[in-house]
Amino acid sequence: MLRALALTIVLAATPALVSAQAAAPNDAQIAHIAYTAGQLDITAAEQALKISKTKAVRDFASEMIRDHKAVNDKALALVKKLNVTPQDNPTSQSLTKDANAKLASYAKLSGAAFDKAYVSNEIAYHKTVNGALSTTLIPNAKNGELKGLLQTGLTLFTEHQHHAEHLASTLK
Repeated sequence: MLRALALTIVLAATPALVSAQAAAPNDAQIAHIAYTAGQLDITAAEQALKISKTKAVRDFASEMIRDHKAVNDKALALVKKLNVTPQDNPTSQSLTKDANAKLASYAKLSGAAFDKAYVSNEIAYHKTVNGALSTTLIPNAKNGELKGLLQTGLTLFTEHQHHAEHLASTLK
């Protein structure tokens, strides 16, 4: 279920995406990585909506949810069309473990501390995911439609990264 290339949540660990997967991922693993990352990002944005009181942060989180759910719909349709069963893998497992730890630590924060932590990790995570998309996931995708969806995701997620960087510069 390639469900949401929406990759924005908390994980500032490039090695998790690059080295957790020992061999080049196949399409089923790529689909699972994308699904996992998207779901984690949506969860982080939902947490931001529950905790943050800052309009700009809440607007950003709403944008993340909206965009990632839209990509989810396209991704789910593609996975169904291709009859691909996503395959769990070390990268997906690492993403989940790291994200769960971050979400737990952020749940203890409030106000400006939460906003800064959330946005800072959005930046780091987008950099990580965009790097993984361009150097690992897109080059290893064998199916042309999957590759195209990943490339569309990369364009969108690069915009998300720039938005998060701008937002960070406005937070006090």
